[in-house]
Amino acid sequence: MSDVTADAIDDAEEGNEETPPKGGKLKKILMIAVPVVLLLGGGGAYMMGVFDGGSSMTADTPQPPKRVYFLDLPDLTVNLSSVEQRAQFLKLSVSLEVADKATLQAIEPFMPRVLDAFQVYLRELRTSDLEGSAGIFLLKEELQRRIELAIHPAKINDILFKEILIQ
Repeated sequence: MSDVTADAIDDAEEGNEETPPKGGKLKKILMIAVPVVLLLGGGGAYMMGVFDGGSSMTADTPQPPKRVYFLDLPDLTVNLSSVEQRAQFLKLSVSLEVADKATLQAIEPFMPRVLDAFQVYLRELRTSDLEGSAGIFLLKEELQRRIELAIHPAKINDILFKEILIQ
């Protein structure tokens, strides 16, 4: 090999070593930066509610509560059913929740029926029937069913216990 050819090969090899591949650093930066920008932009858009059609603004706005009416029943004190010699009593204060004044007025003429249904049912209860939250929940469900039978076709929304005392 001649000196010229050997020098040319050495120069070519040195040139390759000195010149880094073009675009290598730029490609690495773009491969990292583009996904980061997309994630941050997409996350920000999601948080602002762009993807849910803007419904997040209306869902967060509190709606005013619907107007309801309450009918307080007279306090009831009944003797509970017992196999023991000792008498046990239940004192109960209840309010009925209704949707409108018309329902409230429709219930009032039937109050003797409602109170009778309460008395008959409550006198058959035992203290074990009223134990725990499950017992109170069942009491509430049964009283609501009996009230709705007594005032049909009117409906109540809920029964609210103001006081429950077992002695």
